[in-house]
Amino acid sequence: MQTSTENARIVVRVGMSLVFLWFGINQLFLPGNFIGYLPPFIFDSAYANTAVMANGIFEIIFGSLLLTGFFTRIVALILALHLSAITVQLGYGETAVRDFGLTFATLSIAIGGADKLCLETYLMNRE
Repeated sequence: MQTSTENARIVVRVGMSLVFLWFGINQLFLPGNFIGYLPPFIFDSAYANTAVMANGIFEIIFGSLLLTGFFTRIVALILALHLSAITVQLGYGETAVRDFGLTFATLSIAIGGADKLCLETYLMNRE
């Protein structure tokens, strides 16, 4: 039973990291596709593309950290807070409901901490 629980934690961590990486990469290379999701005060500014690309870089960095399992709890908590802000900004709708579920999946990683395939687990057990 422990193995299936541990494997489930790995699947959620890897799956969520791939979601953040996909969005981050797409925001970096196709920022125009994401400008409509920006809050009005940024959407109307000259820095809309820059804001999307900066968010993409953030999601690539933190998605990579989550994928490798380095600082798992804090990275997952930061990503969950980031995604909750996006969810609130979107307002009620199908995209926000989906992001609400993804926020809680990411929060579950923060609560559960590092799994057996995380880099931090390997480094701690190496000593």
